[in-house]
Amino acid sequence: MSTPIPASHMAFIRAHAGCSTELGARLSCLIEPGRQAPGCLQFSLQRSQIDPDVWLVSGFWSSEQAMNVYFNSPALLIFTELLNDMVVRSMDFQTFTDTSAVNADGEYLQLAG
Repeated sequence: MSTPIPASHMAFIRAHAGCSTELGARLSCLIEPGRQAPGCLQFSLQRSQIDPDVWLVSGFWSSEQAMNVYFNSPALLIFTELLNDMVVRSMDFQTFTDTSAVNADGEYLQLAG
């Protein structure tokens, strides 16, 4: 049985002009459901200190599977709503896995548990 590899996501979201306050308020609805999701290690919402229209939603997960279960939860429908309501100007969404558990050949190391 293999040990789950930790995973994370980061979403940089830029508000349409004049919509940053609304975007932040609506994104804040993701915080508690994210933090309470099984496998969530950390979940946060941050606002850029340089550009007040840019927000960051990030989460750290015990495994990619736990992260993907959250991605398929009803809480994530907020992104569709934000796009449909023209609150979001752009979004850069990335997922990551912990490379410290990957060897030089790109294969996952068997971690002793």
